[in-house]
Amino acid sequence: MKTTGVLRKIDGLGRVVIPMEIRNKLEISQNDPLEIHVEGNSIVLRKYEPDCTFCGSSKNVIEFKGKNICEKCRKELNK
Repeated sequence: MKTTGVLRKIDGLGRVVIPMEIRNKLEISQNDPLEIHVEGNSIVLRKYEPDCTFCGSSKNVIEFKGKNICEKCRKELNK
């Protein structure tokens, strides 16, 4: 893991601000969902990328009738 040298304090409601430079670099915008998980003693934030319901791919995924479907599976379903 690469350190950025940026420190932030958690506020009274448990919130922390992610610096704009990091948000821009990772293309994280206001209201984008983030995944939060723990690895050892670290808290990891990742931009949420939906996976295909059928194959698990995260490439070219769209939502269709409440399900996430990738382009490859959409083509298979159209056959």
